[in-house]
Amino acid sequence: MIFGLVQILLFQSLGELVSKFLLPTLPGPVIGLVLLVLWLVLRKGINADLAMVGDGFSQYLGLLFVPAAVGVVLFLPQLKANAWAIISALIGSVILTIASSALVARLLSKKESHE
Repeated sequence: MIFGLVQILLFQSLGELVSKFLLPTLPGPVIGLVLLVLWLVLRKGINADLAMVGDGFSQYLGLLFVPAAVGVVLFLPQLKANAWAIISALIGSVILTIASSALVARLLSKKESHE
């Protein structure tokens, strides 16, 4: 079990280093997770220690959402006061995301059809 935890912490540390020196716009844990997945793909499997640690973490994953829920309850009056602004920002961002994704897909599909 300790070896699995060491592997996770090692890849998170590598991700932090890459984030610090090479890719400062990406979070270190995300880079570390990608590196860990690439490592597991190259090894074509996962060892028992890492699986046990991953299973242990996933059992308590729901606890990570408790602070967010507490924040929503704590700031409920502000959320109610700004509900229209929040809703319009969410709807606007969804529309812009879908439109820009469609535009990029169209441009890429035209580029591939010419080649």
